[in-house]
Amino acid sequence: MERKFDKRILCIGAGYVGGPTMSVIASKCPHYKVTVADIDTEKIAAWNSDKLPIYEPGLKEIVMEARGKNLFFTTQIDEAIKEAEVIFVSVNTPTKTGGVGAGMASDLRYWENTARRIRANADSPKIIVEKSTVPVKTAEAMERILSVGDKQGMFEVLSNPEFLAEGTAIKDLENPDRVLIGAKETDSGKKAGDILVEIYANWVPREKIITSNIWSSEMAKLASNAFLAQRVSSINTIANLCERSGANIREVSRAVGMDHRIGPYFLNAGIGFGGSCFKKDILSLVYLCREAGANQEADYWESVVRINEHQKNRFVRRMVSAMFNSMAEKRIAIFGFAFKPDTCDIREAPAITITRRLLAEGANLAITDPKALEEARRAIGDQDGHVEYIDDPYKAAEKSHAIAVLTEWKIYGELDYKRIYGSMEKPAFFFDGRNVVDHKALFDIGFNVYPVGMPALTHF
Repeated sequence: MERKFDKRILCIGAGYVGGPTMSVIASKCPHYKVTVADIDTEKIAAWNSDKLPIYEPGLKEIVMEARGKNLFFTTQIDEAIKEAEVIFVSVNTPTKTGGVGAGMASDLRYWENTARRIRANADSPKIIVEKSTVPVKTAEAMERILSVGDKQGMFEVLSNPEFLAEGTAIKDLENPDRVLIGAKETDSGKKAGDILVEIYANWVPREKIITSNIWSSEMAKLASNAFLAQRVSSINTIANLCERSGANIREVSRAVGMDHRIGPYFLNAGIGFGGSCFKKDILSLVYLCREAGANQEADYWESVVRINEHQKNRFVRRMVSAMFNSMAEKRIAIFGFAFKPDTCDIREAPAITITRRLLAEGANLAITDPKALEEARRAIGDQDGHVEYIDDPYKAAEKSHAIAVLTEWKIYGELDYKRIYGSMEKPAFFFDGRNVVDHKALFDIGFNVYPVGMPALTHF
């Protein structure tokens, strides 16, 4: 006899948002049945195995505890739609590559296909929850698709944007800064919103659960990511000035961050932001501004992306200049490929742009990363033998002319750099794109050190 659950929740989309979010809901709400469905059979098979398709600290333990009890992963989407009372939609919403809005607007084909599939298979009222990052007014478009024909009135669409940071997603889900729920300002909309509030209230304090109208909820997600990305680009422009003026970006960031009006977060200079959200969401905001005729506002937000691209290209130019204006046939050890530590995600990772630029300069690369090595291999390939993928950073550094730190994994601050220096070609260069190592100690060992936002330490 099948166990009776108080509520049946479905998430369509088993990616970086859907998988962890539903796993935490299942963990915190053992009285709910939580199902994650996806058309990708390999991904679902991985969720049902001992090797999950994504790495996130704490995720595997939660999945193993709940899976098969009240957490299930399936490719049987149609059956899961029929069964569920609340359906989260967490499908991919990439930037369009062609047509109107190409390069800025979100491609909503997967979202629309999901809406049509829900409509086709639903035979009872459903609450549909936007979990993907979507443009403002997407809920309205989805409701129009769902309410066609005899299905009118069966669905309530809510906005519940995710505010997860990869690498800390489980902590963010278990103890969020806030949970935002947007609903239509109608009796039925408010009732649906209350049901979603009830789900989160199983573990999130009520004062952290914010309700708003649905358009404000959609806009808040874009605005949050835009503001965070803007801080990264802003501090990097200051870092570039520091390198030229003799100032130290660490000291500047510390002084700026102690102002309570500003705060210390996202003030670490580096090679720029990556990940699936920041660039995509800013470009979506730029498109929204241009469609509304707000061209100066669009230019402002677009500059955040331009600065980020400039930062990656500038890092490569600095490497080339430092290494006698030639990278041809030189071996460069790439320390870190994921866009940030504690994740295997390489989407929009600065390392992709930087490694491709170095290859174009004729360099040979030895790439190492604790979790994203296979993802790097799929993204870059072996380039006719010019790229190696090596688990051990010590082996990656052997016979290299330079090391470039592109991800701030903790391990890179703890390596034996005397041993590494001894195995490298001389002069040995160290380009710290994330400022994770003791630069003075590296210099004393013999490295020529090029941090971000600080003058170089060289023996020339």
